Parts: sequence; structure tokens; C-alpha cells
Amino acid sequence: MINIAIDGPSGAGKSTISRRLASEFGYVYIDTGALYRAVGLYAFRNGIDSKNAEAVAGTLDKIEISFTHDENGVQRVYLNGEDVSADIRQHEISMYASNVSAIPSVRAFLLELQRSIAEKQNVVMDGRDIGTVILPNAQVKLFLTATCEDRARRRYEELVSRGQEVDYEKVLADMRERDENDSKRAAAPLKQADDAVLVDTTGCTLEEGYLCVKAAVEQRMKEKAL
Repeated sequence: MINIAIDGPSGAGKSTISRRLASEFGYVYIDTGALYRAVGLYAFRNGIDSKNAEAVAGTLDKIEISFTHDENGVQRVYLNGEDVSADIRQHEISMYASNVSAIPSVRAFLLELQRSIAEKQNVVMDGRDIGTVILPNAQVKLFLTATCEDRARRRYEELVSRGQEVDYEKVLADMRERDENDSKRAAAPLKQADDAVLVDTTGCTLEEGYLCVKAAVEQRMKEKAL
């Protein structure tokens, strides 16, 4: 199996680019961030403090996460049998996802699910620690990033396009907090794997960013004769 691991901070375009890359290569796309969002959504709905590791850990035996891909290859995420693909994308769930992802028991809870998928099929998997922890032996690793301001602008425009009422400055502040949480957490912090290719898309359109990533993947696959 060929595994492509794409890591990077929030708003870097990982999901959109990875989904398109998987479609073009004929691979399965796995958005691991959606899994953490599902845990965060459960905490949110049940009034659980997402920073309380003990409280969150105590709910894991009540959580069942699964996903399918629709006819267009889009990943659909299910929380205890309910399709929550839209609900997990609400802006307020972003911080819940960031908080629960720092909890070791949550990461362990989702680890085997992610690895088992990659063992059975060619995948493009994106997240925060795919190349460093989840799939350390992935044949192709990329670290996708952009300035915080650029990423906040993209996220703001994405949320507005979905009809959500958001403030850019709030989105920027939340993104800075997520960057801090993700890079400094004790459990699997966000960092570039030693063998990952860095792709910085600051100032790029989505199309330009995709072409940069595709070129980097093709070059690495050529080097490894994949």
C-alpha cells in the first residue's frame, strides 16, 4: 500500500488539497481532523469541558465514530450513527477539537482506527501528526503551511461561504490559539517530520497551492520509484 501523509497547521488547505489529490491518484482520502472534531462535538453537545482530560476520557466508551465516502468520494463522518459531517465544521467546534486532540487517551482511541485504514488501501491522510506518529513509515510525507494571517483569511472566507456569521479578527485569534495548542501539546505536537517536504502556500490561490503539492508528491514518488 502507498500512504501519503500531509501534515500542517489549521487552515493550511490540507483537507481540500488532500481530497483533490486522492481523487486524482485514485486513492482513499482520510481527514483525521474530522475524527477529533467528532469527539469535540460530543463534548460540546454534552456540556463537557474539552480541556478536562479526565472528563473527556470518561466519555470515550460512549463514542462510536465511523465514516463512509459518498458517490463523489467525499468523506461522511458518523457519531454514534448520526451523520455529523456538517455539524463538526461549525467554527465553535474547532477549539473543542483542538483541546481534545491534546488528550493522550483521545489520540490512543483514534490511533488504531487510522492505522488500520492505511494498512488496507492506498490513502492520502491529512492531520497534525500523520507523518510523525500515525504513519511514520508513509512513503510520501509533506508539511503544508502558510502564514497565520493567510490561513485565517482562507478560513474566514470558507465559513462565510457556508453562511456562518463570523468575525475575521476572532477567526485569527482562534487560529493563533490553535497553533499554540497544537505545537506545544505534550501528546504528539504538530511538527514537520524529518523526511517531510515543506510546502509553503502563503499568497497562493487554492489552485496554485494544489499544483505545488501535486508536484512535490510526484517528485517524491519518482525519487522512490513508486
